[in-house]
Amino acid sequence: MKNNNMLRFEQTSFQVEPEVHSAVSSANNYRFVCSPQPGKEALVPYKNLVFPLNVYAHALILEEGRADALHYGLFQNYDTSIREAQQYSTSLILSRLPVSSTRILEVGVGLGTTFLLLSLKGHKVHGITPDSTQITLLRERFGQNISVSCQRLENFEAAAESFDLLLFQESAQYIEPLVIFNKALDMLPSGGSILILDEFVLRQSEVESDGLHVLSNMLKLAKRFGFELVEHLDLSSMAAPTLDHLLHMTTVHRNRLIQDLALNSEILGQLDESNRSYQKKYAEGRYGYALLHFRKKTVPKWRLSLLEEKQSFEMQGLFKKTFGYDLTSEMWQWKYGRERSHALGGWRENRLIAHYGGMPRDILLFGEPKTVVQIGDVMVDPAERGVLTRKGPFFLLAATFQECYVGYGKAILTGYGFPNKRAMQVAERLGLYTQVGSMTEVEWKPSGKIPHCLTRLRVIDSQDEIWKTFVIDDLWNKMAVDLRDAIVGLRDKVYLRYRYLDHPHHSYQLVLVVNRFSGQIRGLIVLQHSEHEIEIMDLIAPFREIPLMIAHARRVSRINGKNRLFIQIPKNFVARFTATGGIQTAQDIPIPAPTWSYAPAADVLRDRWWLTGGDMDYR
Repeated sequence: MKNNNMLRFEQTSFQVEPEVHSAVSSANNYRFVCSPQPGKEALVPYKNLVFPLNVYAHALILEEGRADALHYGLFQNYDTSIREAQQYSTSLILSRLPVSSTRILEVGVGLGTTFLLLSLKGHKVHGITPDSTQITLLRERFGQNISVSCQRLENFEAAAESFDLLLFQESAQYIEPLVIFNKALDMLPSGGSILILDEFVLRQSEVESDGLHVLSNMLKLAKRFGFELVEHLDLSSMAAPTLDHLLHMTTVHRNRLIQDLALNSEILGQLDESNRSYQKKYAEGRYGYALLHFRKKTVPKWRLSLLEEKQSFEMQGLFKKTFGYDLTSEMWQWKYGRERSHALGGWRENRLIAHYGGMPRDILLFGEPKTVVQIGDVMVDPAERGVLTRKGPFFLLAATFQECYVGYGKAILTGYGFPNKRAMQVAERLGLYTQVGSMTEVEWKPSGKIPHCLTRLRVIDSQDEIWKTFVIDDLWNKMAVDLRDAIVGLRDKVYLRYRYLDHPHHSYQLVLVVNRFSGQIRGLIVLQHSEHEIEIMDLIAPFREIPLMIAHARRVSRINGKNRLFIQIPKNFVARFTATGGIQTAQDIPIPAPTWSYAPAADVLRDRWWLTGGDMDYR
């Protein structure tokens, strides 16, 4: 069946190549077995492999007398042994290779059997793995001169067009798709191939996280990078019995696995539970197994990649060109130096022409902890802005960002941002965002210099002893109860220190409202002073305390000789502030939600956000 240039083939059957049997027999000279002589301790050669690979390798030895591979098997029928099924999988790969000598980079070499087979067939193979234990085992099996290196693909460097084929046998799932296709563009000549045999998410779930790549997104990204899909073979039904065999082996050989590998029963139980979960996902059609063969056909006009710190200089130059002022290295680090931040760059002939940034934010979604992303620093070189279509750099970056990082089953559930109206209209027209709310301003006139009778103010800084206590977290927890039907970013002490006290450039005033007699903390106000006005960047307090917080903020404004006090807040919460005497102004900033990826629907999110000026990265 053909669909969207994707070739899908019915499940095929063929015999395991004789070369596989003979090569594995040759490898048997190097293989480790687990058949100790009487009175001698059993050899446990794979004990030091990373868990759970050590379990799978040792279970195979106990079950089959040998361990040649650690990948899934492809079962032609239920009576097939797991070793035969693994050989069938390897034969499938070999049958897709040209007869003539080919330069192959095998990404993830496992126990080295596929590597050996490729070499025996006359191919020039180099293998990489980030696991030094695997490198040691391979050299023990095949000699010290074997062409392997202990490297991640992300860090692997090779001359342009060094390989004819990149092979991923259950290793692609651990590597960013952007890395896979960027490396392939660099290392493959025109007509070179990517061959992937791996598990994928076929249907995303709204309730569980997935650690696998979404197959449909992988296919879209390949096309954006100029790779044509030569073959897509659905092998899900053939691969699924592997899980049955793994569970059988860990049950039958449980005591030996625990004893020989020095495991505890609980860890092995967790592994079994994970495999049972995978069984269910395969049965429900959520997970699948596929062979993908891509061929490098064209070099894309715009190339997409994750922006690394060493490339921040290019981003800063584009920022200055786009917005007219500098983004310092300290500010870049504050935004994108965190572990979960993502920044995509669009390149044209080694020149950065577009940028799409995402900063993680831990939130409560109707009381449930989730992670979302704040989109920021979206920019396209003025010379490229005319292309505001689904073939342009803005669309490519935004769509790719959502496909890779945002949605159900991903680490990031949804996103938000503060685009101007024109940018919002473009994104909606392209199907990338939809509006789920809008920010507006509420302002007050300064008032009241006379101190309050029952409460006082206490300014705190980074050295204040209160950060060593749970007082601010308790305050935030009370506020979170009032926002249990809303969407709100966490405002605990860790976040407040990062956002306001660790900011590389802006200065903020953090003020506690405290009972004069009992010392009880009623709330925390974060203020930003400018020449003529003060903005309430944040407030952390139960809703019943909002009038008190505003009264104190107005008093601070009067004491400091300002003309105006204001807060930016979503329209759905405006009434709580106009009730204190504030006046809503006409300014509106759209609040978007991503719609390109499979994420919470707009109707779920609409008019539910609690946001303030402090949620804007540029203020």
